[in-house]
Amino acid sequence: MKFGIKVKSIETFILCDKLKESFYFSQWEYSERRICIVKITSDSGHVGWGEGYGPAGIIKAGIEHLTPYVLNQNALETETIWGTLYRRTLDFARRGILVSAISAIDVALWDLKGKILQQPVHLLLGGKKRNKIIPYATGMYFTKRENMKEGLCEEAKKYADKGFKAMKMKVGIGIEEDIENVRLLREAIGPKIRLMIDANHAYNLREAVQLAKAVEPYDISWFEEPISPEYYDQYAELRSKTFIPISGGECEYLRFGFQTLLQSKSVDIIQPDICSTGGLTEAKRIGVLASTHGVEIVPHTWGTGIAFAAAAHFISNIDTMPGRLRTPECYIEMDRTENGLRDELTTSSMMNVIDGKITVSDEPGLGFELNEEALHKYAIKENGIPNLPLTEILKHQR
Repeated sequence: MKFGIKVKSIETFILCDKLKESFYFSQWEYSERRICIVKITSDSGHVGWGEGYGPAGIIKAGIEHLTPYVLNQNALETETIWGTLYRRTLDFARRGILVSAISAIDVALWDLKGKILQQPVHLLLGGKKRNKIIPYATGMYFTKRENMKEGLCEEAKKYADKGFKAMKMKVGIGIEEDIENVRLLREAIGPKIRLMIDANHAYNLREAVQLAKAVEPYDISWFEEPISPEYYDQYAELRSKTFIPISGGECEYLRFGFQTLLQSKSVDIIQPDICSTGGLTEAKRIGVLASTHGVEIVPHTWGTGIAFAAAAHFISNIDTMPGRLRTPECYIEMDRTENGLRDELTTSSMMNVIDGKITVSDEPGLGFELNEEALHKYAIKENGIPNLPLTEILKHQR
């Protein structure tokens, strides 16, 4: 096999799914799901797919800005390419959306490398340390229904009936209402299912302490983003005032951001989003950094099956610190809100929850198949023309 395989082309797509019913959380409302994905093709004919987390149009522009530095490079040299992109953006984008653009490219390159070498990404990362992962259902967002509380409980029961052993609900709408919602959900799902809460940095320190103390009796597995990600010292203080584990990090970028988070002793669990924090190349480094601090990792995952697959391969590879005879379970976020992009764009055995667990794929690359029909269905049209390569446009006009 020759190893001088070059990157031939990079194509970006903005996909949009208008929701049948809007939902909201502590910050704002969702009426659609909009995501930028990237397709990288090598001169060998292999294809890799990635996605970026964040504003899709800006990520698309970022990928297009970075494309000249990736074309004609050796497709297998993921770390070398990553270093070039990092240096090319260091002076003006050490954090933020261009890192998401790098992340999308990096995930696609790992998928591509796996397909070229006919190996799963978890093997290329160093090996599978666990075959099964527990998915937790992310849902219980707020709606404008009159019977919202009843709807939240019904939704939670639905996840329990589908075999989920853990789930995460939204808080941040108001302390008293949050307390009541947590109480009702815990009663609805019983004591055996793990329950996490996520405030999306809605509260100040005083409010976060008040809420944490009030919901401690309901056996909360972690309190996610209780306060603004800017206030590291306040995170550390909150940790000292509750026995509920504190999690965060989806707003951090690169290992340098997580170094600050970890050195300040802000969280018990870090939650890097692989599609925004630097891709799989940087997530691997963040994992090593976390292990030196003895902190757990549960990646934030919000998007299509591409992001989910990247998280699954990463989680299957991370070290468990400390090691012990009965290895503790690892968790992966599985968004359950309305999302046609997630449900239709890819197919993968990893999306099947069996006995409360998913099985990590051993198929080449990230282990999913991309549905070209769904790609065409959801691709945003620019000036009346689908956001697709000309060959795809012509194919679908036949």
